[in-house]
Amino acid sequence: MALDAHTGTTLRGNGRVPGLAYGVARWVQRAELVSPGTPRDGAAADGTTATATAATATAAPDAEQVERERQRFVDAAGTVSARLDARATAATGVSAEVLAANAVLARDRGWAKAVGKGLKKGLGVEEATLAATETFVEMFTRVGGRQAERITDLRDICARVIAELRGLPETGIPAFDQPGVLFADDLAPADTAGLDAAMVLGIVCEFGGPTSHTVIIARDLGIPCVVGASGLTAIEDGTPVLVDGGSGTIHAEPDAQSASAAAAADRELRDKAAAWTGPAALADGHPVDLLANVKDGEGAEDAARGPAGGIGLFRTEMAFLSRPSEPSVEEQAELYARVLGAFPGAKVVTRTLDAGSDKPLAFTGMPDEENPALGVRGIRVDLLDRGLVDRQLDAIAEAGRRVGAAQESPWVMAPMIATVDEARDFGERCRERGLTPGIMVEVPAVAVAVDRFLPHVDFLSIGTNDLTQYVMAADRMSSGLAALNDPWQPAVLRLIHRVVETAAASAAGGTGRIVPVGVCGEASADPHLAMVLLGLGVSSLSVAPAALPFVGAALAEVTLEQCRAFAALALDADTAGAARAAVLGAARA
Repeated sequence: MALDAHTGTTLRGNGRVPGLAYGVARWVQRAELVSPGTPRDGAAADGTTATATAATATAAPDAEQVERERQRFVDAAGTVSARLDARATAATGVSAEVLAANAVLARDRGWAKAVGKGLKKGLGVEEATLAATETFVEMFTRVGGRQAERITDLRDICARVIAELRGLPETGIPAFDQPGVLFADDLAPADTAGLDAAMVLGIVCEFGGPTSHTVIIARDLGIPCVVGASGLTAIEDGTPVLVDGGSGTIHAEPDAQSASAAAAADRELRDKAAAWTGPAALADGHPVDLLANVKDGEGAEDAARGPAGGIGLFRTEMAFLSRPSEPSVEEQAELYARVLGAFPGAKVVTRTLDAGSDKPLAFTGMPDEENPALGVRGIRVDLLDRGLVDRQLDAIAEAGRRVGAAQESPWVMAPMIATVDEARDFGERCRERGLTPGIMVEVPAVAVAVDRFLPHVDFLSIGTNDLTQYVMAADRMSSGLAALNDPWQPAVLRLIHRVVETAAASAAGGTGRIVPVGVCGEASADPHLAMVLLGLGVSSLSVAPAALPFVGAALAEVTLEQCRAFAALALDADTAGAARAAVLGAARA
């Protein structure tokens, strides 16, 4: 983004969904909530006095009063849950999934039970709701990972329930009378899902993690998004802003002519993306293996109706997470066959269970861990029940047989591989079943010694989300560390380059085996970073279906020689920001 002049504040956050947004800032308004346990004078929000809103704790509330207040909470939570369910039904894709999950959270029995305990201690219903919420917030904070990301969701649901208790409208997104840029401290899924992309041109949050629900939904809706923008409150509601969702830059009161021109150029690129239908190729005709990330059969079939050349990441754990017991081999085979059948004859890469950490399995007895991101997850479920992965491999092999000759040797990869013995063992288990084995490169131990892993697998897939987290020693869910947790980090790119070069050298060294190296992490969804990855020699890119046309259209504008030049610029940088700026500058020159 190049501006001739700007006169106001300039802030920098973490760009997560590329694109430019120019319009007035519109701040999300939040209801003022009292602290748990703080006595209030009994005045309702509308100025009336009501026992229901009184917050003064009593020494010994009678059972009838406790039950009355408990029922008010249950009714309010039920109303909020029903609204979320209705919005989930009207939404599609990721938005629908997240809203439905939050509707379930609003009905959580544990939350209701904790509210009841607060009422019995003499708290008013609002304070009991807040106290119960903060109890769960502390619990989620200790667990960390994706559970910590749910803190925003839980507090948002709490605010909606309290608004219902007070007889007030739901808090959240302001009414837009003209297109603008949404500003917030943080956004809950119920805020983000269902946004009108014609009115909400961009999203900027002061907090928020790099893989938060806000980012995921914004990407699904194609809305430029920046999170972790410290000092955002310096920009007042109604201020004209230009937001760059790629670089993470927020200009307040930019030069109007320059900002309008930049936004118009970005709209032109978006129009190209909307018109792009594939197949993926660079401007010089070099073909690109551009694939989709999916989680189920419906997602695979949707992707098959678009420009995806296949599936680079099928997240099988989504079929397990909500189950109280393990799905049978037959149930799994039916699901896997539907996914394989969506792309007959094309590449479909199935990932075995990536459970653990923020995705615990109820039926495995996974332990509570101090640092779950470094604990029992991925292939390490073998430590709890080796048969779990074996039965999954049996189901994938059966699915391949059902689909027929086009998928008779399905590609399967294991997550969180860290040792050569694990790779060897997984490779043998796959080949015994006629499957094509691969591993994810997300643990640095694999990246630095990849030559020792290559003899045991037929392909590699780099998971940039976790690889970046582990290389930079920065929790991927921490908004405060989002700048470190950036796949543009030169150290991460150098490791990727090392993996690709080593795999290529192995093939050139007389082994006769070409081990392709793909990328299936969020990095692939950034069009300019996708160019860099191709320049590093990556053989395939797998992204969310919503990002496919943006990546495909951008790649069609550059040659392989340019991609290699971009990669050299990124590798030569010292910081993620410098790498991104160098590549974006060269691409726009």
